[in-house]
Amino acid sequence: MIGYLWAALICISILTAALRGDMAVITPAIFEASERGVKVAFGLIGTMTFWLGMMKLLESSGIIGWLNRLLRLPARLLFPQVPAESPAMSAILMNLSANILGLGNAATPFGIKAMEEMQKINPYGRSASDEMCTFLALNTSSITLIPTTVMALRAAAGALNPADILGSTIVATLCSTTVALIADRFLRRKIKR
Repeated sequence: MIGYLWAALICISILTAALRGDMAVITPAIFEASERGVKVAFGLIGTMTFWLGMMKLLESSGIIGWLNRLLRLPARLLFPQVPAESPAMSAILMNLSANILGLGNAATPFGIKAMEEMQKINPYGRSASDEMCTFLALNTSSITLIPTTVMALRAAAGALNPADILGSTIVATLCSTTVALIADRFLRRKIKR
């Protein structure tokens, strides 16, 4: 679906340029944008490699395990219908840990796994369970302590201090997570099955 949207936007852009008589700017703009895209991608590769390596070190040193143990109690409160030793709970904890460390790329597979495992214990069949809705709200608004992807994008864009967003990111994600959980609980009570 998104491919069709991009194709439509490109076609509309070319058509607009043709109608305005600006077709001469299309080819240079395409090459300039492609070059910029490659530079950003290579900048991201280096930074993401560094942070994924850091994630592996954190995992090997036991810090991820410690973070998972720290998150276990709040996760049990947020997901009471998910058994503590379920593969779903393990995937939820790994997803939350990766999101807290700002590793959205690493969090995505755990999020997919968590949803697949929660679907196996879902009493509502094809409808999302309350726990699945809570997980979705929490995953999309997750508290982030180290916004590695955003810092990588800022570094690739030439920011002088890519990490100067740390404080505002923590406050913003804390607010978004709070609002998401309040909305989840409110809607859970409002919409009874």
